[in-house]
Amino acid sequence: MKQRLIRWLRPALFTFGGALVGYLYYRVIGCASGACAITSNPVNSMLYMGAIGWLLSIAFGKSRCDSDEQQ
Repeated sequence: MKQRLIRWLRPALFTFGGALVGYLYYRVIGCASGACAITSNPVNSMLYMGAIGWLLSIAFGKSRCDSDEQQ
């Protein structure tokens, strides 16, 4: 049960963290002219960075799962 929770929790936290970074990126750097596809809208920025966070959770999760299976 605990491994099942960790397996679900890691991608959720990485995705939420990525969305938070996306919002902060929009607020701090952003795009004043509106010509930037990702940073001109906070929703686009949050979705994009959330997807990046999810992909990072997969990348970090694979190496840990492989070592757990070998033991």
